[in-house]
Amino acid sequence: MTKWLRNDQFHYHIMLLPVFVLFILFQVFPIYGVTLAFKHFIPTKGILGSPWAGLEQYKFLVQNPEIWRVLRNTLIISVGKLITLLIVPIVLALMLNELRVKWFKRSVQTITYLPHFLSWVILAGIFRDILSTHGIINHLMETIFGLNPVMYLGSNVWFRPIIILSNMWKEMGFSTVIYLAALTSINSTLYEAADIDGASRLQKIRHVSIPGIAMVIALLATLSLNGILYAGFDQIYNLYNVIVYDTGDVIETWVFRNGLVGAQYELGTAVSLVNSIIGLLLVALTYTLAYRFANYRIF
Repeated sequence: MTKWLRNDQFHYHIMLLPVFVLFILFQVFPIYGVTLAFKHFIPTKGILGSPWAGLEQYKFLVQNPEIWRVLRNTLIISVGKLITLLIVPIVLALMLNELRVKWFKRSVQTITYLPHFLSWVILAGIFRDILSTHGIINHLMETIFGLNPVMYLGSNVWFRPIIILSNMWKEMGFSTVIYLAALTSINSTLYEAADIDGASRLQKIRHVSIPGIAMVIALLATLSLNGILYAGFDQIYNLYNVIVYDTGDVIETWVFRNGLVGAQYELGTAVSLVNSIIGLLLVALTYTLAYRFANYRIF
């Protein structure tokens, strides 16, 4: 202890002390609330005074058909987001990497990157106006093709594609930056050798560019697996409505609506606990895969 106090890095530990205290208060201490998932919560008695219910909440969840619908929606939307945010940024990065006009390349990169910084609260209002029955999309469809107006955000057919594509539009610029950085690290002599061999641009992309960023692609793909049960609460909550619960209601929105708004705190805690445990297992799996396929290690 004396040796630690005399350490020349002692002042760094003092700087970290407030953060450590806040972490204990707001991250470690509230863990005792997990016991709520195994109790009949009575607000007047609090969490500790409420009677134990065992696995009753989990029996109810297994028998509740809403849970399976919500889980299906979560997987479909999150997998769709994962695939689009893996393929589209790679294609966009490869296209931008081939541009020789620097100002145009930077302009496109900036335009695609900016939506990442906008809140879904703002974007939801914009999409609601664009996709409403009197919005620009319906106006164009009616004017050009003579189609009747469609309530896109109130359609179980259109809601999932809108969620996936709007998320792709918002986040693809951020992922593209990562792939562009990886492309700049490729040895230029490989492209020169390909030019000498008479390779076309498509052949250079196929045999030089893509293999050069293959490890980055594998790393980002495996790390994104840990979010497979998180479909994006901010986006869906600001865009969905009662009409599209069948295809748009996900785990996070269901827990919010039933656990907090519906005051079924023990039920919401039970679902969140299962979700967290599965998320923890997925994090361990993704880091194992990232180390195996991309040689990525935290320590």
